[in-house]
Amino acid sequence: MAKRKDGIETRQKLLDVACDVFAEKGFREATITEICRRAGANVAAVNYYFGDKESLYVAAWRQTMEQFLSNDILPSKDLPPETRLRVAIHHIIHRVLVDDQSRGYFRRIELMELANPTGLIDDLWKAMIAPRQKELLGIIRDIIGPGASEDTVILCKTSIINQCRGYILTQKSCLESLGGSQFLTAAQADRIAEHITRFSIAGIKAVSGQADDQADSTREKGDGKMFTQSK
Repeated sequence: MAKRKDGIETRQKLLDVACDVFAEKGFREATITEICRRAGANVAAVNYYFGDKESLYVAAWRQTMEQFLSNDILPSKDLPPETRLRVAIHHIIHRVLVDDQSRGYFRRIELMELANPTGLIDDLWKAMIAPRQKELLGIIRDIIGPGASEDTVILCKTSIINQCRGYILTQKSCLESLGGSQFLTAAQADRIAEHITRFSIAGIKAVSGQADDQADSTREKGDGKMFTQSK
């Protein structure tokens, strides 16, 4: 039993350190040697518990995703779409900028993956993140109305997500502009989330107006064709 407990602790220590190293250096620059050195384990332990560096990376991603998405809250579908978007953005910003260090690993490891994609976590991403993004797409579609193309809805979603991600990259300057503290307070995060929400809703509604204009133009062209054909 003691050996089994030691084995579980060694595996978890390797995984925790791997999250740190991959978040710091990305997949390609991280080495098994450094991970083992920091974890106080030998290279054989990685081979035994995970098989190889690729599998360790996927396991690290899974752990950081699960920590990041723990206590995830999806807004009720009974709420107006603008309110649902506000709830979703506030939740994202608090997870991104306020929550504890264990969730911070996901933010950093995600940025590393975005900068240098490995393709190793595509299936995991689809299983764990895609449903949340699908929910966001649905909210945007409800705001923008039926006239928008799927590409337009996806672009709106990408714009919102990248606004949230942008505060990760500029967190230091953001903190300075909001008072110079070391960490964002919940009130400061609310202020940022509210700005993103208002900015995004205004943008979505502007796009919605363009979609309505395009739909009217299409109908007019169609009516013109019908009129010409009838003559």
